[in-house]
Amino acid sequence: MTSIIDFTRHEGGLRHPEKQKRPDAPLLRKPSWIRVKAPLSGGYAATREIVRSKNLHTVCEEAACPNIGECWSKKHATMMIMGDTCTRACAFCNVKTGLPKALDVDEPSNVARAVAEMELSHVVITSVDRDDLVDGGADHFAKVVRAIRSEVPNTSIEILTPDFLRKDGAAEVVIDSKPDVFNHNLETVPRLYLSIRPGARYYHSLRLLERVKERDSDMFTKSGLMVGLGETREEVMQVMDDMRSAGVDFITIGQYLQPTRKHAAIDRFVTPDEFNSYETIARAKGFLMVASSPLTRSSHHAGEDFACLKAARAHTHR
Repeated sequence: MTSIIDFTRHEGGLRHPEKQKRPDAPLLRKPSWIRVKAPLSGGYAATREIVRSKNLHTVCEEAACPNIGECWSKKHATMMIMGDTCTRACAFCNVKTGLPKALDVDEPSNVARAVAEMELSHVVITSVDRDDLVDGGADHFAKVVRAIRSEVPNTSIEILTPDFLRKDGAAEVVIDSKPDVFNHNLETVPRLYLSIRPGARYYHSLRLLERVKERDSDMFTKSGLMVGLGETREEVMQVMDDMRSAGVDFITIGQYLQPTRKHAAIDRFVTPDEFNSYETIARAKGFLMVASSPLTRSSHHAGEDFACLKAARAHTHR
């Protein structure tokens, strides 16, 4: 028999009772605004076949993204390079942790061919953390970017990178491969890093985004936050200010969804009205582009957002 979880109101959202907030707590029942349709379209099947045939991984599957049905039906997919095993164990992430396999030397060309076959005008490339590699996988990232440029030169490229912590010079290798958008997610507020993102350091990640702008001022930078983990409104606004100080152009804010009972528990479901408020505040703080909604994810609508980002910059430079 399925037990019914009692929700309590908290700051306008739905909050799980404190007694349930343990690692093996039952998953929260999703409110109406967080539910999505099951992936059943022909476009979804076609995308899955292309991904399988090229022996590729996608963050859409590995991270159990709620938007996979919508994106794959439109032949949009976020490629996850350097394997499906991460060297870190973040409390929010559904990607498996362990000792990764050796890099696939054919992966850059396979990714490029998949992008061509899917006829993508904009592609997002992300990866697992590879702390086991001397450069954190930076050279492999750069090879993937260059392979896509060679195969489909008119496709814009967005990368979502790890932090390259303690990998001197690695970020510069990736920046110099000239992606159109450099994304690195801060994920949460500094106070929660120890419990949510223990292998990372907030100010290192912030500095990484700043270094992108210092090395290539024309490159768009992007970063994202999950909310519903116990952060306060004031902390979110402080992170916005930190991002703007680092020159970040585009901020994404979405609801954290607990993948399994072993992952960090959801503190509360943030309401759509609160997301709208965050968007208004972020725009007032000077971000060129803001995506803020319960189902917002780093690469959701990335192609459309990139077009808006370019238009916003052109408008500000008039």
